[in-house]
Amino acid sequence: MFKKMVIFLQMIKFEHTVFALPFAFMGALLGSEMINHELPSWAQIGWVLLAMFGARSAAMGLNRLIDRVIDAKNPRTANRAIPAGLLKIGEVVLFIILSFALLFWAAAELDPLALKLLPIAVIMLVLYSYTKRFTWLCHVILGLTIGLAPLGGWAAVTGQVDWTAMVFYFTITFWIAGFDIIYACQDVEFDTKEGLYSIPVRFGVAKSLKIAQAFHIITALGFIALLLMTDLGWWYIVGMIIAYAILFYEHHIVSPSDLSRLQTAFFTMNGVLSIVVFSFTLIDLVVRHF
Repeated sequence: MFKKMVIFLQMIKFEHTVFALPFAFMGALLGSEMINHELPSWAQIGWVLLAMFGARSAAMGLNRLIDRVIDAKNPRTANRAIPAGLLKIGEVVLFIILSFALLFWAAAELDPLALKLLPIAVIMLVLYSYTKRFTWLCHVILGLTIGLAPLGGWAAVTGQVDWTAMVFYFTITFWIAGFDIIYACQDVEFDTKEGLYSIPVRFGVAKSLKIAQAFHIITALGFIALLLMTDLGWWYIVGMIIAYAILFYEHHIVSPSDLSRLQTAFFTMNGVLSIVVFSFTLIDLVVRHF
């Protein structure tokens, strides 16, 4: 049983939850501070955590299930749980159903708006896994999907979505889309052979890295916009500057002629960025209250 659980956690890349979870918490923090003029309760944070775990588990399970044939052909992904025979399709389907059930349960315990918006999230989670079959904008759609994390955190504790929440949403959307473009550069040959769509396939690696840079410039501007639209102060600014340094380093270590450090740029740097921005935002808000 323990071994099977480990395989499921490996399938959903549990460690990558660090990409979106800190921003879901940040959405809850900023929304509660701006609308309710207080920090969210521990209960709200707990339900946001469960909702995020359910949503991401369902999304990754769906992605692995839908892409199982493609994954089996790609040497980079052939050892994933389903093509490698470590998990049966029925087991993964049950896992997805339970994950969606957890998401619905958690959303029902938060503001009613979270439950009303849930169908949109579910549609986006299902749609994304099919997008690389028909559009090179799949990275943007992934960004729009994962960007629902901060938007959902905001709505879950405030019961509303305003312009600040939408700016935060698109800031994270372009951050996700940018580093997903970088990640997709390693599969250009395979995707071209299989007739799959991506920005690197459409524009080539060199231009795609430039597009990723442009997306991350939008992210950087989004963080500034959040500063101007909220009461965030110097602690947030420090976190923002560190985030800019991380983005610069991420693009510095990857080039069209050298993708050897792509894994570092994708996994390590982006995980650190989300934790840094959230942590300094939390410090900023806590200092203000205490």
